[in-house]
Amino acid sequence: MPDPSNLRDSTQIVVPCASLEDVREELEREFTVTVFPNDGICKIIGSPVEIKTVNDFLTRHGVTVP
Repeated sequence: MPDPSNLRDSTQIVVPCASLEDVREELEREFTVTVFPNDGICKIIGSPVEIKTVNDFLTRHGVTVP
């Protein structure tokens, strides 16, 4: 049985919402993801393939992804 934390890591990115200010509209327009803000932290949820592509997109736009 797969480890839930590995599945979660491949289907979400967690970043400060402030880091998405300049790219959030483009992010939601270009990719099939959902952004859930909560207390200044945003979870970007999507398929493993989409999350990998979003990770590359964010990195190109200067957003540090842990």
